[in-house]
Amino acid sequence: MKNLVILGGGTAGTMAANKLRKKLDKVEWQITVVDRHDKHDYQPGYLFIPFGTYKPTDITKSRRKHISDDVPIVYGDIDRVDAEARTVSLTNGTVLPYDQLIIATGVTPRPDQTPGLDDEKAWHSSIFDFYTYEGTTALAKKLASWKGGRLVINIVDMPIKCPVAPLEFAFLADAFFTERGMRDRVELVYVTPLPGAFTKPVASERFGGMLDEKKISLEADFMIERVDPDEQKLVSYDEREIDYDLLVTIPLNMGADYVARSGLGNELNLVPVDKHTLLSRTYDNLWAIGDGNDIPASKAGSVAHFEIDIFVDNFLEHIAGKPMTGSFDGHANCFIETGHGKAMLIDFNYDTEPLPGKFPVPGIGPMSLLKETKINHQGKLAFRWVYWNVLMPGRPMPLAATMSMAGKEVPEP
Repeated sequence: MKNLVILGGGTAGTMAANKLRKKLDKVEWQITVVDRHDKHDYQPGYLFIPFGTYKPTDITKSRRKHISDDVPIVYGDIDRVDAEARTVSLTNGTVLPYDQLIIATGVTPRPDQTPGLDDEKAWHSSIFDFYTYEGTTALAKKLASWKGGRLVINIVDMPIKCPVAPLEFAFLADAFFTERGMRDRVELVYVTPLPGAFTKPVASERFGGMLDEKKISLEADFMIERVDPDEQKLVSYDEREIDYDLLVTIPLNMGADYVARSGLGNELNLVPVDKHTLLSRTYDNLWAIGDGNDIPASKAGSVAHFEIDIFVDNFLEHIAGKPMTGSFDGHANCFIETGHGKAMLIDFNYDTEPLPGKFPVPGIGPMSLLKETKINHQGKLAFRWVYWNVLMPGRPMPLAATMSMAGKEVPEP
């Protein structure tokens, strides 16, 4: 019997396990998932907890419940991968041999990589993150009693999970404080290493205009060098300083440390793969899917979903000794909460930036691209049900894995 080992039972790992279990002969292939624990969080829900839209219990389910019963889960911390020997070693001494390996352990925020950011006295006191369960629940408690001041939302560096989430936080914070009757006591400042509000010109202009409309200051091209937690200020490499009373940070995102120990990653512990097939550039039996690879696409759940649709067929062709015919195009589809019960929607890929238009039916929608609507917001909230009941079980979605230009309005050159 051959062994397929999947490292990580999050979004990408779960979808891959469930889809491949339906495709691979159970007599010929054993599939095993490795993860640290049984807790599976719906990570898009982290954004809503500080503002009271979701409770912590709304976003957490059992990992075991959402992975096929025919796929065993081994719980433990990964020590390293020996790609030459084709083994995975866990810190508890367990060694798992593999014929094919899928790395799906994603990325995590690393405040320890920025001097002063993880100061013990300031962390989750005056400095918070919302990209972790611990961070977002601590921030919810802080905002519930905060009296106002200068709230700075800072992105340390790219790439990060869900690159629009910091903008969403800024927009939701504006709405949250407005609805509590204290917006006049809160100064919102959005600090980014990017030259504008977003990475793509059309969307960046639209988001930048929204920041202006909501009186959220934009500090662009800010490459943070350190945080002074005592003076409560950010300091950039070019010696700019930004004061804060409350800092909501998106730390540097990095892949798992075992990737570095195994010699499989780049400087951010991301596994280099072919951006179209997701196969390792070094080993022909090693794949990296989801956030943990180095493809130039958004690190978002929609990307993992579209990736998996292409990946599964490529994987089956590859192990059969056939040429891989699928080509992932970097397709991403993201809702952007803008506050007051509205949201925007963007749809883009490696080569095409977010454009206005209608989605998913050209000219009809019902959702609008790069436009605030209530139905977009409803779509964002409804996606939590879709995530657990359609995506995680590996059921088909009525959306093409590759991006379509139908319904998009291309601006005049």
